[in-house]
Amino acid sequence: MALSAKLSSRSLRPLIAALCAAGASLALSLPAQAESKVYVSSEKDNKVYVFSATGERQAAIEVCKRPRHMMFSADKKSIYVCCGDSNELGIVDTAAGRMTGSVPLGDSPEIFDLSPDGKTAYVSIEEESVMAAYDLATKKALFQVKTGGEPEGVLVTPDGKTAYVTSEVANVVHVIDLGQKKVVKNIKVGKRPRRFVLAAGGAELWVTNELDASVSIVDTKTNETKQSIKFALKGMRETDITPVGMTISPDGKSMWVGLGRANHVAQIDVATRAVKNQVLVGKRAWGLTFSPDGKTLYVANGLSDDMTLVDVAAAKAVKSVPAGRVPHTILVTP
Repeated sequence: MALSAKLSSRSLRPLIAALCAAGASLALSLPAQAESKVYVSSEKDNKVYVFSATGERQAAIEVCKRPRHMMFSADKKSIYVCCGDSNELGIVDTAAGRMTGSVPLGDSPEIFDLSPDGKTAYVSIEEESVMAAYDLATKKALFQVKTGGEPEGVLVTPDGKTAYVTSEVANVVHVIDLGQKKVVKNIKVGKRPRRFVLAAGGAELWVTNELDASVSIVDTKTNETKQSIKFALKGMRETDITPVGMTISPDGKSMWVGLGRANHVAQIDVATRAVKNQVLVGKRAWGLTFSPDGKTLYVANGLSDDMTLVDVAAAKAVKSVPAGRVPHTILVTP
């Protein structure tokens, strides 16, 4: 007689129970795969809104006044949010969903970057025309470096030795030696430079020029501008095209630029410099970032008070969702 015929349902019960218990134990031992969360700062609401990866609003976190630029802490457990009207760097505990502290800053802080170890924040202080450094542990100011009028974009190199800072008034990028605590070179770019992204493995610094409808590309070895890419949209004047926000795809092959009042985002092939796609989104598209897998681009539209989700492969807007009054910056959990 076959073995299966000899086994009664009663005799199988202990074996089935043991297998189920082992399976449950194995499942419990595996790490949970949490869905990405999307954080959007709202300048007029004094809040950071929390969305699911597909754009459903989940929560609203009260923060300091006029929240703008945001970055994750080194351990990814907190978000630093730069608040331009209360002159502070708010600290948001993402697990608790609330602001738990802040670092006092200068008058009208704009954009910041962190040192590679995450211990120091370098902040552009618009009204004082300086880049200021702050110790995040002690919450004390460390030093300041004088810049041109209306400094905005700040980018610290991966080795922590250099900071690049835009001056909107002087139309230059300041190269700051962080060891010497001084400007060592000024790079002439387009009119009203705003933000930065490193590309080509750090060999290139891309700079958006808001009033020049262009992006400048700087060689980081020579700190010289080597190329400029102009944007054009059918039926629009050049003055309508105001690039500000910018982000690079996870694979490093495409640069996406928010064209501001042109209400589009543009995709540039990093290798060929060709503008491949221009996608209609909301009004005054500035802040933008990718999902971790690079399939979705999130765009903050400051004048239509919403966030647009763009299907990157199709180069098409999927939907727009309300994101508070004057959304500024978008962060996505890694």
